[in-house]
Amino acid sequence: MGLLDGLRAALGLRAEADARRDADPEDLFGMSTAYLTMHAELGYDAMDEAALCFSGVDASGFEQTVDEVEAILESGRAETGTDFAVQADDHGYQWVVLRDDDPEDLVTSMHFAADTFVENGYGSRLLAAVFAYQKPSRDGEDGRAYWIYSFRRGSFYPFAPRPGRERDNGVEFKLESVLDGELEIEPDKEYWYPLWPSEHGTHPWE
Repeated sequence: MGLLDGLRAALGLRAEADARRDADPEDLFGMSTAYLTMHAELGYDAMDEAALCFSGVDASGFEQTVDEVEAILESGRAETGTDFAVQADDHGYQWVVLRDDDPEDLVTSMHFAADTFVENGYGSRLLAAVFAYQKPSRDGEDGRAYWIYSFRRGSFYPFAPRPGRERDNGVEFKLESVLDGELEIEPDKEYWYPLWPSEHGTHPWE
């Protein structure tokens, strides 16, 4: 199974078949308190970036929805200071990339974007929301970790990538144990799919 097939399975086609409920952007507000726990109990700082992943469809209504998402984020930029960009990766998935040094503004902007897709009837096109964290490291090791929300599964899971396409499972299990109960965490670890950079490193959270 290649990266693209895996992504489709974990966040797309198979997850849709095994979906526990419809996409609910309200779940994203769990990150409004989780970032505080990440810092206080685990020493992680929220990074200034988050991203919403969705799959496109060749329909004028969908294109208008993407335009509406951009218009909503643009109108809120003055109030929240949240910068954004819409871009595609090497696999044809699209991303709304959000940048803001206030984690709560990132969550709010992410919610606005996701809710617009749902309200316009395109909630099924939403795949994942990605929130980035960084833990200071004295020995120069990579201290990044991500919380990924699967819209098809209605749950979060941790992802701690390391060089060489390795994962730090110990970190992921630690994140699960501390945030379980505060976030709705995916119980089936088969759905903890690693979102590695694509061939040319174009995933926007890198």
